[in-house]
Amino acid sequence: MTSDTDALAGLLRAWRGRLLPADVGMESFGRRRALGLRREELGQLAGVSVDYIMRLEQGRSRTPSAQIVSSLARALQLDRTETELFYRAAGLAPPRAGTISHHIPPGVQRMLVRMSDLPMAVFAADWTLLHSTPLWRSLFGTPSVQKDSAQNLIVQTFIDNSIADIATAHGGAERFERALVADLRRTAALLGEDTNFQAFILHVREQSARFAALWDEGRAAAHQSMVKTVHNPLVGDVTLDCDVVMVPDSDIKLVVYSTTESSSDAEKLDFLRVGAIHAAVETGN
Repeated sequence: MTSDTDALAGLLRAWRGRLLPADVGMESFGRRRALGLRREELGQLAGVSVDYIMRLEQGRSRTPSAQIVSSLARALQLDRTETELFYRAAGLAPPRAGTISHHIPPGVQRMLVRMSDLPMAVFAADWTLLHSTPLWRSLFGTPSVQKDSAQNLIVQTFIDNSIADIATAHGGAERFERALVADLRRTAALLGEDTNFQAFILHVREQSARFAALWDEGRAAAHQSMVKTVHNPLVGDVTLDCDVVMVPDSDIKLVVYSTTESSSDAEKLDFLRVGAIHAAVETGN
């Protein structure tokens, strides 16, 4: 499949032009010569350099990678059909049905912008992190996806064990681990023919005897809710309800942490929220 440089350039300019900074949770600064996001704003959102976006829009770059196309599609809030068009214009085969998708529907992206004051994140069906709000990053002390696109909750739980130092699940670590693996088993029933997913499961089985044992139990169920205590270095322990919402007509999961408004945990979140806002303004994320 060959790329259509003119179509790619035109589509990118048109899609950038239809979004306002407010649509993506950004402040609008300075006088704008044209409607739409500036290239530097799109670059911040997608983790792509301004120079590269300019070369794409001027038809001077012909072969963007699938990762760049996926990042730009997400930043531009493209729907599934537009995303497929973007892939084809770039000379790439769109992700086929039956594979793990990293596509975040535009409605979910707008929800993330309007509910950015909550600790909220979006995960793919294999628990790869796709997006997180500033308060999520402040609460867990994790980087944005733009800075580290390889964050995966299964890896953090069973291979590098980093999640154990960040949060404790009420009912014990085994309950949380069993819920994660059962959810992954559910994904295998739906998308088990994805060769990348198969390789991922094999890799985790080889690296973690705990994961292999839980996987071999054969439990399959969607992970829905749990109470967790997050160990934050700034405010101490924060006990929160964790709810996992499946997005209709999509494989992605929306994970939201919350607590009652009058609790001490809510006060701790308020403190972190102020710091998260300042950090987001300073970094553009």
